[in-house]
Amino acid sequence: MQYVQKVFCPLLAGLVLSTPMSAAQAKDSVEIYGVIGLYGGSIKRAGETGSSRAINGGGLQTSFLGFRGQEDLGNGLKALFSLESFFRPDTGEQGRNATDPLFSRNAWLGLDSPYGRVSFGRQTNPTYAVMSQLSPFGASVVFSPLTVQSFVLPYGRNILGDSVWNNVVKYSTPNLNGFQGSLLYGFGEVADKRGYANTGAHATYRAGKFMGALSVQRVRMNVTTALAEPQLAWLAGATYDFGPVKLHGSTVRTSIDGGAKTRLVDLGVSVPVSESGKVLLETAQSRIESSGLGDIKRTTTSIGYDHRLSKRTDVYAVYSRDDKTALNPGNSVALGIRHAF
Repeated sequence: MQYVQKVFCPLLAGLVLSTPMSAAQAKDSVEIYGVIGLYGGSIKRAGETGSSRAINGGGLQTSFLGFRGQEDLGNGLKALFSLESFFRPDTGEQGRNATDPLFSRNAWLGLDSPYGRVSFGRQTNPTYAVMSQLSPFGASVVFSPLTVQSFVLPYGRNILGDSVWNNVVKYSTPNLNGFQGSLLYGFGEVADKRGYANTGAHATYRAGKFMGALSVQRVRMNVTTALAEPQLAWLAGATYDFGPVKLHGSTVRTSIDGGAKTRLVDLGVSVPVSESGKVLLETAQSRIESSGLGDIKRTTTSIGYDHRLSKRTDVYAVYSRDDKTALNPGNSVALGIRHAF
């Protein structure tokens, strides 16, 4: 933590002092923003012998502190950057875990124009990012069945690699009548091994109350470790807001040459029950095909209530059940609070 204090505090002070204060400078700006969340309860996944009772950081959204800025270069061109750090408010520690770098959520610099944006650095994987819109529970790595089965190791982590990729070059299209797309190439930086890189293509389309998404990615690097064989993964999903109820649906497929294959189907609903509250319900089922082991099935279901106290603060309660072939089921219950700033 001494390293974090030496590096982080001067950086924060410098950014605060340099933040523009006048309207004339608004087009060249630096912002400080983030989310802080905590939840308390009992967590038990399928096959675990006991429940973990604790107060943990995150919950519906992983806590982070961010800095972003832009400079108008003229002729429609802008320079942009984003520096975002995960942190654990239950202990005050930096990162999601002890292995995370300082700016673990995002650390990129880019150029934006009417023809799209090009950015370079550590960047959030769009396959993970779009799950925040396809799941009633957002991209929660604790409560969203779609997200936990896709990215969280204790739930099987169907999709290899982190939710953030290193050494990425990314091109994002402008909004084209509701369509937005992106292409990513994450250099593996493995000596004498060309092609050891992560690649991805992603697209979303929005029209009125409908949103659809498609993501395809090929992973050769699991964080900083090269995989023996690449994993191909794709996601397709959609939402439609009928007013009284919002429907969510998606499917994820993964495969490794000569290795495991997974098939996931996820369905969810969000039902407003008052001006400030909504009921959330979601279930995901994965089938894992592994040579010599037969098919394994995992089903995770979450039901919760989210109540908004203001535009930036909400409280929630969630119950989750996790079932897996040949294992005892796990049951989790939690209460949480989240504040955006």
